[in-house]
Amino acid sequence: MEQQVIGRVEEIAVLNETLTSNRAELVAIYGRRRIGKTFLVRQFFARFLKFELSGSQNANMETQLFNFATVLGKSMNLNLIPRPPANWSEAFIMLGNYIEQLKGKDKKVIFLDELPWLDSLHSGFLSAFDYFWNAWCTKRTDIIVVICGSAASWMIEKILFNKGGLHNRITRQIRLLPFTLRETKAFFHHKRVKLNDYQIAELYMTIGGVPHYLDLIRSGKSATQNIDDLCFSPQGMLRNEFEKLYSSLYDQADNHIAIIRALSKRRSGLTRNEIVADTKLTSGGYLTGILRELEESGFITAYLPINRKSKDAIIRLTDEYSLFYLKFIEKSRAQQKATWALLSTKPTWKAWSGYAFENLCLKHVENIKMALQIGSIYSEEATWYDRQAGAQIDLVIDRADRCVNLCEIKFSEAEYTINAKYAKELHHKMLAYKTSLKSKKTTFTTLITTYGIAKNEYKDQYVDSEVTLAQLF
Repeated sequence: MEQQVIGRVEEIAVLNETLTSNRAELVAIYGRRRIGKTFLVRQFFARFLKFELSGSQNANMETQLFNFATVLGKSMNLNLIPRPPANWSEAFIMLGNYIEQLKGKDKKVIFLDELPWLDSLHSGFLSAFDYFWNAWCTKRTDIIVVICGSAASWMIEKILFNKGGLHNRITRQIRLLPFTLRETKAFFHHKRVKLNDYQIAELYMTIGGVPHYLDLIRSGKSATQNIDDLCFSPQGMLRNEFEKLYSSLYDQADNHIAIIRALSKRRSGLTRNEIVADTKLTSGGYLTGILRELEESGFITAYLPINRKSKDAIIRLTDEYSLFYLKFIEKSRAQQKATWALLSTKPTWKAWSGYAFENLCLKHVENIKMALQIGSIYSEEATWYDRQAGAQIDLVIDRADRCVNLCEIKFSEAEYTINAKYAKELHHKMLAYKTSLKSKKTTFTTLITTYGIAKNEYKDQYVDSEVTLAQLF
């Protein structure tokens, strides 16, 4: 089957701009492991790619330079491997000489993948690359240099927030995130995996929208069967992915994992101070760096509740696979016959699925706004809670047209039925919100469900609008 880029509309628009630019372009693409950075670059720039080098993990400078010479020889169509350069400064001179010999006015793309691994200890790679870009590349209008890296801590510290020669040199920046539901559905359609929206959502809530994980899904099997195969069978490709995932991204990953574990225990999320109390980490610049790295990689999300200061931001674990692993996969190892077909019938799944669906909805707020026909209205989104009143609202859409949508999120296998108990709870939440904030805006109660709301007296009385799972696609 022919490979093609699925989705990634905004990212492709950015890359298209580099092809029509009249200056040299330095494009930084970063994101978590398995997210599709290399695939995107290779597919999009296939016709323009003149040199591609990928760093080797834990390799010394001599090995990296030998790999450089090997790739350069192939790029130049040589039968022999050129003499490896003595250092990175010489390597970039050789690369520049090769590019200068290429004819034509077309863009010439240099792709340096896994950049953090190329920058081995005492190698001088970064300073040599800095000089290559500033002294040679910037003088040309036909050069596009694309740099990628999965090691988020290195990319953030050394490239995005670099205070040396690369400071403010990045001309385009792409943070590659997991697929949306819509992109996931298109990906499955391309792979001829036939699943309905509910089953796709179940998979998404389990392993997220990471392309590599989704590529492991097999056609002809249900979501439950695929989850069993990937996460619970002895040979399951995602059974032991958790430790590999974080150790490949971060130095001293134990502290990152400690935060992830702490967040997995609290459905509503934790404040920074609560994270410090749980993990025993010191609150300071080091913790700030870890939280930034986790957020930039898409593992956690900070939400600022309505009318709260930044120090009160609620940090939630929003990576689906990590949540699922810590709740089910890790704990199932002592149960020899534990399979997802069995576990998914337990009450624990029902409770957990509500939280997972809530995270899914928070990642698709723009789709929710479109479904409510308020997509063109500026709004700010947040959570809201009042511990004194014992009330919490899953999602508040505070609109510029002096209206507010107070959204409750419910996951169920059929139409959701509002009973007398929940109707009373719903009324209490909405009243507590208005009283606490003394809001003069018009408030609408919105329910976001999988299959809609069963019609009864409580729906008519308490619900102003609804959004279904299908609309999130």
